[in-house]
Amino acid sequence: MKHYILMLWLISATCFAQKTTVYTIGDSTMANKKDPEKNPEHGWGQVLQTFFKDNVIIDNRALNGRSTRSFIAEKQWDAVYQKLKKGDYVFIEFGHNDQKNMDSLRYTNPHTAYRHNLIRFVKESREKGAIPILLTSIARRNFNEKGVLIGTHGDYPLETRLVAQEYKVPFIDLEYYTELLEQSYGPEKSKELHLHFKAGENPYYKEAKDDDTHLSQKGATEIAQIVVNQIKLLEDPSVEKLKKGIK
Repeated sequence: MKHYILMLWLISATCFAQKTTVYTIGDSTMANKKDPEKNPEHGWGQVLQTFFKDNVIIDNRALNGRSTRSFIAEKQWDAVYQKLKKGDYVFIEFGHNDQKNMDSLRYTNPHTAYRHNLIRFVKESREKGAIPILLTSIARRNFNEKGVLIGTHGDYPLETRLVAQEYKVPFIDLEYYTELLEQSYGPEKSKELHLHFKAGENPYYKEAKDDDTHLSQKGATEIAQIVVNQIKLLEDPSVEKLKKGIK
């Protein structure tokens, strides 16, 4: 009997040890939303778990309205850092709120503070033996009158690319692939990826909603799928364990 119990303990301990945690840090485009059964808005990190087997745990720490500055200042990064262990992953996608140059609590200069905050996330993740993955911001649905999708993120994606290059960080150019997604849907149909409702059309919203930044469940799922597809293509030995966890 004792041997049987010991064997069960060893099996359960092994199963537990094999689990990999993926921490996702970022803003509202990635964050979990309240009342997911009723709320049309979803973050892409919120639906990411469905693409992975049970041995990969998505711990979504992204929060609405956060920039790299406020995520650090509010000790949200400290909370992740303290839990990080060897073999964990950290998906890093900021930029939307770092742009807010009328808000001293959130704004970062892309070439100085934003860049250095990304470097901090990378270095401190690696200190714990975790693997950082950098992602550029998702594209906004911003078509001009000619049907051309216009970028809105300035130099923030550029700095993300440069940090990834300089520090040899696995990198997903999510801005580029979500641009392709928006363009594939076109100026009108791409509204389905976001939050577009007439007054009274959706019980969750009292008034009309025209939001080209945040995501519907469909949009969030499409983007999570893009992220997973790009993980499969990453040529970096540090992500092999993560690839094996994809369904």
